[in-house]
Amino acid sequence: MPKETIIISLGGSLVVPNEIDVEFLKSFKLCLEKYFDKKRFFVIVGGGKIARIYQKALLEFGAKPADRDWVGINVTKLNAQILKQVFANNSKSIIIGHGTKPGHSTDYVAVLTAKKYKAKTIINLSNIDYVYSKDPNQFSDAKIIKETTWQEFTKIVGDKWTPGENKPFDPIASKMAQKLGLKVIIVNGHKLDNLDNILNDKEFIGTVIQ
Repeated sequence: MPKETIIISLGGSLVVPNEIDVEFLKSFKLCLEKYFDKKRFFVIVGGGKIARIYQKALLEFGAKPADRDWVGINVTKLNAQILKQVFANNSKSIIIGHGTKPGHSTDYVAVLTAKKYKAKTIINLSNIDYVYSKDPNQFSDAKIIKETTWQEFTKIVGDKWTPGENKPFDPIASKMAQKLGLKVIIVNGHKLDNLDNILNDKEFIGTVIQ
């Protein structure tokens, strides 16, 4: 039987919040290894906080959007190199990806990967439990969203990409995901029992967009 294909968009801030989170990487490896006999994983890793630090500094010196994107892409390559080493002995069951070119985030790469390998769902591991109606750090009346449509979700994230922006799912990726009829599940990567629950078709804490 062919293995089921699972696409994961992994937030870079889970890998390197301030320094490389070795304990998270160990837990992430243990979580996925349990499924390698039946599932094949594509993990596309982002640049996260570190990429945004570089991009903010470049902006101060007048860098163009494409140049800010390129530095972010280079950070995703570093994060991918770490993940490749973490899963060095599992190359037949997992493929690690990173940013490719300016104009979008690694969420878009995950969508393109889903299209190529005919996967219908992307699991987005971030550092939030849910998507909110607006930034809960700024608005006390922000509401938790457990399920939503792409049409409603794009009202929250907009339709333009800005290098270094931190949104639940990239607006450009969202457009493509809607066009392809994909489901995106956004969950907190610090709570890997949620990932287990998704992979076992059990209830989980997170937001579903479709």
